[in-house]
Amino acid sequence: MELIKPGQTIGLGAGTTIAHLLALLATERELAGTLTFVSSSFKTANLIKDYGLKLQTALLINNLDIYFDGCDQFDMELNALKSGGGIHTSEKILAAMAKEFVLIGDSGKFVIALDTSYPLVVEILPGALTLVLQRIGRDFPDAKPKIRMSQQKDGAVISDNGNMLIDVYFNKLIALDKLNIHIKMIPGVVEHSLFYRMASKAIIAGEDGTRMVFPQYA
Repeated sequence: MELIKPGQTIGLGAGTTIAHLLALLATERELAGTLTFVSSSFKTANLIKDYGLKLQTALLINNLDIYFDGCDQFDMELNALKSGGGIHTSEKILAAMAKEFVLIGDSGKFVIALDTSYPLVVEILPGALTLVLQRIGRDFPDAKPKIRMSQQKDGAVISDNGNMLIDVYFNKLIALDKLNIHIKMIPGVVEHSLFYRMASKAIIAGEDGTRMVFPQYA
């Protein structure tokens, strides 16, 4: 709350942590009434509307003052890995538009270095499915790429952008700077779920209270 100033345009990601932030903001009606919110999450956007707050589309703004988002895991450099919602492409766009990107989450998500607990999610053009699977199999022989399948309908999960999602399970992560570029360079890849050196700070809640951390680069 100390980071949010009257009149700002605020970007919000998805998940329960963001829902808690919105609930807190909604109690500060005078401040919240001056803010404009942008989100790529359907659930978050509905929460913003339910609280009677101003919601705008990213197409109609030039930049964000600040962007808040959670993640599955983030490290000492504040590199973040997101695997759940499959909207990482839109979330990464908002993070890049923001003057400041702040990660928020509980202490269990903060690790020394990202590991293989969660897959890297890759959004791809449908026509590139065979090529992308072949390239990942060739370039990362120890990795296991899996097409994300729908649990509610027959077939694959389709992103908000009309694309397919591949969950890539690694036995061991290569250097993140190389992984970040290598995956993007495969033709047909739209975006992946590693947020490499994008966050400027993180707010972590745990048994010892709440603390703010900044990236520590090796």
